[in-house]
Amino acid sequence: MEKTAAGYTYGTSQIATSPFSLENLKLLQQSMLFNDDDIKYLQMSYDILKDQTNAILDVWYGFVGSTPQLVYFFGNKSTGEPEGDYLAKVRARFELWILQTAEANYNQDWLNYQYEIGLRHYTIKKNKTDNATAVPIVNYRYIPALTIPVTATLKPFLASKGANVDDVEKMYNAWLKTVLLQTILWGQPYMKEGEF
Repeated sequence: MEKTAAGYTYGTSQIATSPFSLENLKLLQQSMLFNDDDIKYLQMSYDILKDQTNAILDVWYGFVGSTPQLVYFFGNKSTGEPEGDYLAKVRARFELWILQTAEANYNQDWLNYQYEIGLRHYTIKKNKTDNATAVPIVNYRYIPALTIPVTATLKPFLASKGANVDDVEKMYNAWLKTVLLQTILWGQPYMKEGEF
């Protein structure tokens, strides 16, 4: 993946090391029935999705933009109006997140970036990456809830390049697992030490 975006610090020293270990990640993946087949099907999805990311984001942003309780988190804390620059910068990173997710490279850099994403949803780093003036936290309940609209709306894109029905279903299931896995990891900053 060669693309970049403002504030995309994956694999850099600008982000902290996740307090959650790779060993614990493997245990969590096992608990979700996430295995090597899921990695295979995520990687299969990369070539299918890599030139569809803007269309996918149009669907996802359309959903968020039409759902008041979600677009609220991009709204100016004083006026409530959505901050267009903030939305645009997040979208550019979201495109890279699609590609990074499909690469399915579950190493320390990946784990550290999940922690960074969680911090950017929580009060510690919300708004700081983009100098936004939006509300100061994304309420955690909405983060795992987005697993469903993100994955359900992805399925037609997975099917759009002629993959057989069985492969589409396996790619979809792998995406469902990894999105849930990531949204669980993003919750780490919301919890007291020892609770996660």
